Amino acid sequence: MSETEARLVTGTDFVTQPVQDYDAAAKFYGETLGLDFAKRWGNRPAGEFETGSLTIALMQPEAFGMEFRPSTSAIALHVEDVEAARAGLEAKGVEFKGDTIDSGVCLQAFFQDVDGNPLILHNRYAPEPKRPG
Repeated sequence: MSETEARLVTGTDFVTQPVQDYDAAAKFYGETLGLDFAKRWGNRPAGEFETGSLTIALMQPEAFGMEFRPSTSAIALHVEDVEAARAGLEAKGVEFKGDTIDSGVCLQAFFQDVDGNPLILHNRYAPEPKRPG
């Protein structure tokens, strides 16, 4: 792409998570996960929470003319210590899907939010592989 051509997409502003009960989901993301609340979408059942590198927008789809379906794509949440974060969430009643996985470069622990949307606690402990080019 030449300098005179403008890029159509220049970044990612947020991802949405479909929720059935915005207030219950907001409590989970804000209190259970400890994410910072950023803003509510006016008087609609939707609002944004900050992870530090990605904004997660919780949204009750019916209020926007859509049908609720849990996401099938997980959001990997970076934590410094997967086992400590997992233990802390388990103490708050969060159930994990199996054991923590060690892929050889990262640790991952899978769980769901209150609406069944998949989430992952993640920490990469090995450097990113070098990519050609």
